Amino acid sequence: EARSRMAAKGKEKEKEPVDIVHQNAILCETIMKEQRSQKLYTQFSINPFKKLHVLPGKPMPRHANEDGKEDPNFLKIIHGARLEPTKKYTHPQTESQEIGWISTPLIVSDRSDRRINFPRQNSEITKYMDAAWRLKEQTQNLG
Repeated sequence: EARSRMAAKGKEKEKEPVDIVHQNAILCETIMKEQRSQKLYTQFSINPFKKLHVLPGKPMPRHANEDGKEDPNFLKIIHGARLEPTKKYTHPQTESQEIGWISTPLIVSDRSDRRINFPRQNSEITKYMDAAWRLKEQTQNLG
């Protein structure tokens, strides 16, 4: 009875041989499905919103005069990414940008108009107290 159990377990552990033709057909079908849904993308560019760390060249290169040509489109993208939001976009992109988006004053400030301009005025009392506070600060700083 024990031997029959051992023989049954031995048969269960035995695997069927690998069918290479069947695995190859599965692989071909998988590749066909992937190729139907995938699109080859060959136009690459640098993300303008990510900080670009430029590494300097070697100090004594063999071909020092061979520099790469500048791409004007690339330079335009990089310079555009560093602009402040009011120059990049026509409208605020977030709620917090709404405050201060229009920074020009609503009315032109006229310093000669006494109705809305209240300049600092000194009288005898304010001049005296200003001198007293200065004297007090100087004596405290010395001591």
